[in-house]
Amino acid sequence: MKKCTGCLFVALILIFNACSPMEKADMIIKNAKIYTVNNDFGLAEAMAVYEGKIIAVGSESEILDRFESKNVIDLDGKAVYPGFIDAHCHFYGYGLGLLQRADLTSTNSFDEIIEIVKKHHENYASFWIEGRGWDQNDWEIKAFPDKEKLDKLFPDNPVLLTRIDGHAAIANSKALEISGIDKNTRIEGGTIMLKNGEPTGVLIDNAIELVSNKIPEPDDLQISKALHAAQKNCFEAGLTGVHDAGLETRVVKIIDSLQQSGELKMKIYAMLSPTKENFQHFVSKGVYKTHALSVRSIKLYADGALGSRGAKMIDDYNDDHGNSGLVLTSPDLIRNSCEKAIENNYQVCTHAIGDSANRMMLQIYGEFLKGKNDKRWRIEHDQIIAPGDFEYFNTYSIVPSVQPTHATSDMYWATDRVGAERMKGAYAYKQLLDQNGWIPLGTDFPIENISPLNTFYAAVERKDLKGFPEEGFQTENALTREEALKGITIWAAKAGFEENEKGSLEPGKVADFVILDKDIMKIPGSDLPDAKVLMLFVDGKEVFGGH
Repeated sequence: MKKCTGCLFVALILIFNACSPMEKADMIIKNAKIYTVNNDFGLAEAMAVYEGKIIAVGSESEILDRFESKNVIDLDGKAVYPGFIDAHCHFYGYGLGLLQRADLTSTNSFDEIIEIVKKHHENYASFWIEGRGWDQNDWEIKAFPDKEKLDKLFPDNPVLLTRIDGHAAIANSKALEISGIDKNTRIEGGTIMLKNGEPTGVLIDNAIELVSNKIPEPDDLQISKALHAAQKNCFEAGLTGVHDAGLETRVVKIIDSLQQSGELKMKIYAMLSPTKENFQHFVSKGVYKTHALSVRSIKLYADGALGSRGAKMIDDYNDDHGNSGLVLTSPDLIRNSCEKAIENNYQVCTHAIGDSANRMMLQIYGEFLKGKNDKRWRIEHDQIIAPGDFEYFNTYSIVPSVQPTHATSDMYWATDRVGAERMKGAYAYKQLLDQNGWIPLGTDFPIENISPLNTFYAAVERKDLKGFPEEGFQTENALTREEALKGITIWAAKAGFEENEKGSLEPGKVADFVILDKDIMKIPGSDLPDAKVLMLFVDGKEVFGGH
């Protein structure tokens, strides 16, 4: 009798399970290798999505037994990752550059630049002529150019060609004339280079603004087109979110409007430029947050860039005695912004590259943060750190926000700039990671290529895309693959206070994820540059790919 009762009980369970209604899902991913990037860095085979959010992650049998959907995607074992997030870039500026500026990246001489600018102006005629991306360190003659050739080619058009890092530029005589620059012009935090007592056209750091401020502002339609152009390329690269470092009120409002209407789907963490308008419109009113936009940080500049010898160093440059770089913003102005940030619960994100600039920012931050905290104030770039200063990242819970491809772009000449001793604290991502246990990664595009996969490769292999150097560059500061993946997903989200809504593939989080043709966690390091994005989803909707 007991045996029959047991059989009946089992039968009833089977009948009940067979009759239980399946839960609805808008999409099911199956037969996949899903890197959840959760606390355990767990793997899963399947995932269910409903109304733009992940509702379950697990084995294929668990998901298919529980959920049903008209949209089931069989990935045939391909790898799935959380949508990549660039923790430091210039999203809007990149888009504007796609529309308005000649692309001067990867040029080998100033003569080559002249030809590119000439052709660009023939195709996109305008009064002001702009270009960006040159790097004299890539030329056979590594000296800064002068304006002579630009003057001959464009006597009546103002020209401004910005270096790849944005911290140096060459302007022709017409641009200098319009800007009121002559041999007597001086500006704090900037340099107007002279030869035989006259301007060469080369402008360093704050001096660039004397010219760039004369260029007419784009209208709303141009801003919108720039944002869409940037989004298209970022989606193709696997990015679902970006931290845009330095935005004006008008641009942020247009971003918000386009996101609210559904036209712009990119998730944007906006760092505000420290303008009066930004402080009045945003900072004084506290944090502004929507589903796709977060406004809660102020972007400051402590110094210039290493490539143009504007990064502020404790001692002079090895290859330019008498020059230790530039402080772009006075400590008093920085403290003023920090005070406003504290009052309004805003994060401070400060560009600091040289060891002196980093020391200055660590000390100023320490004045406001006092000790351990969760304000997540960031130093952007952190390229050269004095040996005794690393510990202050931990002391004051300061977040180092770095761009691994800067290391592999600068490695050819950085030692010439700062010397072997200072290089021990240069691009030291592992040392920086060890301070707080996490480190967000970005590209700083358009200064570097927008690809987060290049970021991953540079962080792990410490090589350029040609595999140089064979043994890797200062590999003691390479990151593991797990650390690098976290850097472009959950740690990037955390740097924007968004780790509870994105950055990993877990129930309750947004369904932002990327599918690659190769498993970057397993393939040989030499194969990483060949990995490609197959599909990209934002809020459960495909925004790139062929599905």
